[in-house]
Amino acid sequence: MNGARIFLFVTEIEADVLILGGGPAGLWSAVSAAATGARVVLVDKSRCGSSGPTVYGTTVLWDIAPGPARAAAVEKVFAAGGGLGDRAWLHRVIDETHRRLATWPGTRHRVPVPDSDPAHVHFDGASYLRRLRRGALEAGVRVLDHHPALQLLVDPAGTVVGAAGVQRHNRFRPWTIRAGAVVVATGGCAFLSGGAGTEVSTGEGLLMSVEAGAELCGMEFSSAYRLAPVLSRIHPHPAVAPGLSVHFAALYDEAGAELPDRHAAALAAIADGGRVFAALDEVPDTVRHWLSRHGAVDPAGRVPVRAVLEGTIRGAGGLALAGADCSTTVRGLFGAGDVTGRQIVTGAAGATSGLNGAWALASGTWAGRAAAAFAVADERASSARPVPGVGLGPHAHIDPRSVVGLVQEHTLPLRRSYRRSAGSLSHSIAELDSMWPGAQSELGGLGVGQLRARQAAAMLAVARWAGYSALVRTESRGIHRRIDHPAAHADWLARLRCGGLDEVWVRRERWPDSRGGELTAAAPATV
Repeated sequence: MNGARIFLFVTEIEADVLILGGGPAGLWSAVSAAATGARVVLVDKSRCGSSGPTVYGTTVLWDIAPGPARAAAVEKVFAAGGGLGDRAWLHRVIDETHRRLATWPGTRHRVPVPDSDPAHVHFDGASYLRRLRRGALEAGVRVLDHHPALQLLVDPAGTVVGAAGVQRHNRFRPWTIRAGAVVVATGGCAFLSGGAGTEVSTGEGLLMSVEAGAELCGMEFSSAYRLAPVLSRIHPHPAVAPGLSVHFAALYDEAGAELPDRHAAALAAIADGGRVFAALDEVPDTVRHWLSRHGAVDPAGRVPVRAVLEGTIRGAGGLALAGADCSTTVRGLFGAGDVTGRQIVTGAAGATSGLNGAWALASGTWAGRAAAAFAVADERASSARPVPGVGLGPHAHIDPRSVVGLVQEHTLPLRRSYRRSAGSLSHSIAELDSMWPGAQSELGGLGVGQLRARQAAAMLAVARWAGYSALVRTESRGIHRRIDHPAAHADWLARLRCGGLDEVWVRRERWPDSRGGELTAAAPATV
C-alpha cells in the first residue's frame, strides 16, 4: 500500500493466561504457560525485556547440583533468615533453577567472573532479558509493550479473570484482556528511590491484588538497601554504574580503614552520618572510566557510595502465597518474582546474590504452569467487572507528587527504614494514614495523569502496609531493625500477614518449627 504502515490497535483480547509484567519472573511465567499449549498474553508497563532493575548490571542465579553444596547453601540462607524461611521451599527453588538452566539455550550468555562462587551463574542483565523475551516470542506468547495494567477483572464469584489498562503509545486508549487466570509479576516497590531501572517498580501490582482481596506477608522486611556510587554529574540512572558491584569491592571509612562485613558495616556507618568509599582498584577498567566521566571519583581517587532503598525488590515482603503452585489467596490469581512474599525462602533477610534470580525463575515457572492448568480446569464466567481502585477517577484534585513526596519522606531515609522505633513508625503511620482518605477521593486524572495517580496510590499503600507490620514486630531480625528492641526473641519466631486499604490489619501466624514446617495460625494481632 505505497509503503504506508498500518497499525492495528486491539483493545479487547481473549487469552488463557495473562501475565502482568515483563521482567524475568513474568517471562519465565509466560514461557512455562505457553509450553502447556495455553494462549498467553504478556503486558508490560514499559518495554518487556528492556526495562526494570535487571537491565542494569549483572544478574546472578543459583546453579547448584544435588549434593553437599546444595545442602550447605540451604543452611546458610536459612540461618541468615533468622529461622523464618522454609528449607523445603529452598530446595525446590534450587532444584528447579538447576534443571531449567541445564536445558535453557540462553546459558551461553554467561559472564565469566574471576574468583566467583561456582554455585553462582552470572549473566549480563540486558542480554539475559533479551534472550528471555526472544524465547517467549518463539513459544507463541503475545507480548504487548507499553500496556500498563490499572485494575484486575473479577467474575461474580470473585475469581480473577483478566485485567484492564491503557496503551501508552496510542493516546492512552483503554484495553481489556479476559483470561482464565492471571499471573502478577509486576516486581516490587522501591518508592522511586533513584535506583537504576526502579522507576517502573512502584507497587501497582500489589495494590491491584489487595483491591481484589489478596493478602500480603513479610511486609516488615521491606527495608532492603543497596550501595551505589555518588555521581556528581547528571545521568539518567544516577544510582548505579553499569557493571559496578560495590558489594564485592572492599569498602573503607573516611579514615581509610577497611570495613568488615562490608555491606552491613557500610550501611551502619552511613546511618551514623559517616562517609563510605569503594575501592576503585577492584573495579574493571571500563567501569572505572565510566565512573570518572560521571564524576564518581573524588580528588583522592576514591568512589563515595550512598545507600539507596530497594524496598520490596530485595526485601521479603509481597503477596502471600497459598500453595506450592504460587497461587495467591485470591482464586485465579498467581504471583511470581519480586511481587510475592519471599519470606518462605529468604526468611527475615533480603533476597540477595543468586537467590533473587533463582526465585524469579522458579516462581515464574511454577506460576505460569499452574495458571495454565487453572485456566483449562476452571469454567469461565460469562461476565466480569473491573475491581474499583484508588486513583482511577477522571478528575485530579490533588497532585500525585505531593503523595509521592510524603511517602518518600517516611520511607527513603535510613532513620525511617533502616533503623526503626515505635516512635518513628507511629509518626510515619499517622502521617500516611492521614493522606489516604484524600488520595482515595482526590487522586485521578486522564492519560499520563491517571498512571501517575495510580502509582502514587500504590506507593502510599505499600508504605502503610510496611509501616504497620514493622510496628507489630517488636524485635530485630534480619533486615528489620528496631533500635527500641535490638535483639531477636524466640517469641517472635512467627510470620505476619497484612492487608486492608481503608483500615490496615496485621495478623500474626506462628512458625513453631525452627527446622521449617507448616504454618499454623495463632491469635490475631490486629493493629
